[in-house]
Amino acid sequence: MKSIYKSAEARAKILALYDRQLKELGIPVRDLYVETSFGRTHLVECGDFSRPPLLVFHGGNATTAYNLKYCDFLLPHFHIYAVDTIGHPGKSAETSLSPFNHDYGKWGREVIEQLGCGPIACLGGSFGGGILVKTMCAAPELVARSVLLVPSAIKNAPFIKSVRMLLPMCMYRLTHSEKWFIRCILPMAIRRENISTDILTTAKCSIDHARIKSIMPQNESARRLQKYRHPVLVMAAQRDYLFPAGGVLRRAKAVWPQCRRYLLRDRGQINELTAREKRMIIRALTGDFYG
Repeated sequence: MKSIYKSAEARAKILALYDRQLKELGIPVRDLYVETSFGRTHLVECGDFSRPPLLVFHGGNATTAYNLKYCDFLLPHFHIYAVDTIGHPGKSAETSLSPFNHDYGKWGREVIEQLGCGPIACLGGSFGGGILVKTMCAAPELVARSVLLVPSAIKNAPFIKSVRMLLPMCMYRLTHSEKWFIRCILPMAIRRENISTDILTTAKCSIDHARIKSIMPQNESARRLQKYRHPVLVMAAQRDYLFPAGGVLRRAKAVWPQCRRYLLRDRGQINELTAREKRMIIRALTGDFYG
């Protein structure tokens, strides 16, 4: 099997950043491993262990460590299991799953089964949102409630929309100039000030040292999506060119009559949540959002 890392040194650099970002959280964390039919899967266990459990899926080509920094507002409210997506940078097996079939959903189901705490609340963003969507289809009975942030696999934009990142990426690979890298990810962030140091560092580390996944989890059929009948909050970004809010929110309403929908106005795939939006997510994951 071909490694997802470009070299042993590249892997070491990604994991060094991973461990550094976990330390920057400033909280106790535990390493947890579960066995799945797709390979050994690593999770970071953290948060308040007296609180309800929450399974978190991170974005593509990023890491759980970065995602926990982004989602740090969840730490006081949940007993968090933050999973390293298999085949992506992190400490899980390097097995690459297909974005075109149902393997990610099967893997998600096995992770929940091995944790032994299902049905469980789940949160996923972007690529990780697509993995959660597929898990909701593969094991609807194991996902007690869910929050999907700028998710794939509901109504992805045509792949051609990603072409605008191609030239800047080629120029970055040729020059290794940060200017070109910023131009590459700017369509996802909309504004330069939305690209934090953590985002820039994490994204550059993955691009430089890992074989990135360019194809997101593909749209699930209405028939499979409708299997999920538990509470779900879908938050989509108005200027997200990968998963545009208009299509995502319309389709979510059509397949999940029980869903709550929320528009992240004037934002793209890379965004910051407001304090009100963070409270909304916490309420949705605890069940308070639905009364």
